[in-house]
Amino acid sequence: MTGRPWRPLTAFLTTVLALTACGGAPERPAGPAGEQVTAPAPPAFAITPSDGATGVRPDQGVTVTAAPGTTLQRVEVRAGGAAVPGVLARDRRTWRSRWALRPGTAHTVTATGADAAGAPVTVTGGFTTLKPATTFAVADVTPRPGELVGVGMPLIVTFDRPITDRAAVERALEVRMSRRVPAAWNWTGPRQVVLRPRRFWPPGQRLAFVAHTAGVRAAPGVYGAADTEGGFRVGAARVSVVDTRRHRMAVRVNGRVVRTAPISAGKGGTRAYTTTSGVHLVMGKGDPVVMSSAWMGVTNVHDPRYYKLKVRHAVQISASGEYVHSAPWSLKQQGRANISHGCVNASPAFAQWFYGQTLRGDVVTVIGTDRPLEVGNGWGYWQLPWSRWVAGSALKRPLAR
Repeated sequence: MTGRPWRPLTAFLTTVLALTACGGAPERPAGPAGEQVTAPAPPAFAITPSDGATGVRPDQGVTVTAAPGTTLQRVEVRAGGAAVPGVLARDRRTWRSRWALRPGTAHTVTATGADAAGAPVTVTGGFTTLKPATTFAVADVTPRPGELVGVGMPLIVTFDRPITDRAAVERALEVRMSRRVPAAWNWTGPRQVVLRPRRFWPPGQRLAFVAHTAGVRAAPGVYGAADTEGGFRVGAARVSVVDTRRHRMAVRVNGRVVRTAPISAGKGGTRAYTTTSGVHLVMGKGDPVVMSSAWMGVTNVHDPRYYKLKVRHAVQISASGEYVHSAPWSLKQQGRANISHGCVNASPAFAQWFYGQTLRGDVVTVIGTDRPLEVGNGWGYWQLPWSRWVAGSALKRPLAR
């Protein structure tokens, strides 16, 4: 007999079945009793940090992202019972917390919205931020909250330790103004940042300030401990000019000269006895103030340079000891000669009037001497032109308008 050898039918069927099993679509995994198991669908909203996370860096914040076909309607994040502010994108696909999170705190997240069919969807989660070993805080805010100040007043924020990541801290400083004007921060030292407008504040301006520094990472391992609030009100535009060559002082209120007076400025001869020229700000005042030659290192009563006396109605305009004050002993020289140790001497009547109506932050511009006011001499911040002032910002830009 010729042709192909005969093969049993069972062997043929076994081969066909084997080929089918190898080349066909994979079967779904079977559950108990052969039931098909369906892979879980991804959540409608992804929450970062993930649910149950611990030791979360507070400066990384919270993000909620909607899956394709879903939209966010509302996100509520709470930290120890307090609401965490955030921003929902216009396309309603993402939500992000506005500021750093509170360290060492349990957070809960509830995201609600709708799927592609419009059915409501809710996703929840929770996590805990790390408790830092080292913290920093705002040690002082000048001026005092709600204080009425002059048009030149800076906002001075001082921290309790040096700040390494100045940009991160600066981004956490929120300023709200009743009238929006260009203003910028400037780091005057490792622990201090100062806000100043491009030009003097407009009269009647109101400014609110919040340092959202809780959870901000200022240096490796160093996080902000708490937020701090402040703010002030601006009074009339009180700007005075002291002309040391003409020996006169003129006071303007809202652009109008309201009073002039003869004065006597620093006698010069040495740098210490020369009144500084430039834009000064009123830093404070006292009645009386004890003035002495100790600031020059002269404490021997037998030294001809020695002096110590109580001065009435003294208005401080620099950190180096310059005041506008009452000087009844120099009435004959006022308006004619400069004889003081650097202060602006005035008559008792004018000094009392000036003292009574002056606010911190009022402007006193001195002209006519060869010693410029140093930027770091008290509040000499207006000595810097605007471009150099902005350059001192860690972000290198004014506040967003």
